[in-house]
Amino acid sequence: MGIMFNIIIILIVLFVIFRGIHIVPQNYEGLIETFGKYKRTVQSGLVLTIPIVQKIRKVSMALQPVAIEKYSIITKDNSNIRVSLTLNYSVENSYKFFYNNTDSETSMVQLVRGHLRNIIGTMTLDEALGSTEKINSMLFDAVDGLTAIYGIKIARVNIDEIIPSKEIQEAMDKQLTADREKTAAIAKAQGTSESIKLENKAQNEATVATAEANAKAKKLAADAEKYRIDTIQEALNNANDSYFKNQSLNSFNQLAAGPNNLIVMDKDNLTNLGNLPVANEMLKKQVFNGSNHEASAKEDN
Repeated sequence: MGIMFNIIIILIVLFVIFRGIHIVPQNYEGLIETFGKYKRTVQSGLVLTIPIVQKIRKVSMALQPVAIEKYSIITKDNSNIRVSLTLNYSVENSYKFFYNNTDSETSMVQLVRGHLRNIIGTMTLDEALGSTEKINSMLFDAVDGLTAIYGIKIARVNIDEIIPSKEIQEAMDKQLTADREKTAAIAKAQGTSESIKLENKAQNEATVATAEANAKAKKLAADAEKYRIDTIQEALNNANDSYFKNQSLNSFNQLAAGPNNLIVMDKDNLTNLGNLPVANEMLKKQVFNGSNHEASAKEDN
């Protein structure tokens, strides 16, 4: 019986002693309270406290992310949008973080949301949708330093999403569709106009080329005709009377070979008819008749 009692006493003592042994992890601080009142702050490692009398509270000093879910904000032009963001913070003063506020993290989130509402409230919908980087910077500058009262330091703020209301989204989709259709119509019209311009240009160039070719052809023909005439004229200028008489005889011969028996010619070239069969017969008859007339005249005389 006495042995069991001693064992129980020893176990109780060991339990009490172990209750006074604590390990504070890396990136944590410990807040030691004596009868519920803050006594001191200890760093990470092995910490001994008075069992039952003292208690330790561990506070993380590492960087922590916080997601702020979507909530409604009204823009300057009375457009309703929903915004979600994330931020990263760390505890700089564990005492202020734990004792100055019952929930410092929630207070920090409310502070960030309030300033974000004020910033977006000064912007139109289009400005807010296209200025997330600007909003991030303005929001960080606005809350930096204000959270020190909670022992918190905000390291980064990021707008994850800005979503307009369903009605605004439908209107924006219609506007986007209209803009796309307008752009497509303009592009099609410009393409048709360009095609017509190119076709007209090609036709004009073809017409000009044809006209130039015809003009060159006519010029070449005119030059050839001029050369032929000039050559003939030069030959004629250098020809003598014998050449022209010979040409006349050749012409008479060609006429005699044809079906025509009537030839009109100058009396000076009458002797050339001797080379033509028909003309020769006519000449003989004329000479014969002329002789008869002469004889008759002589007889009369």
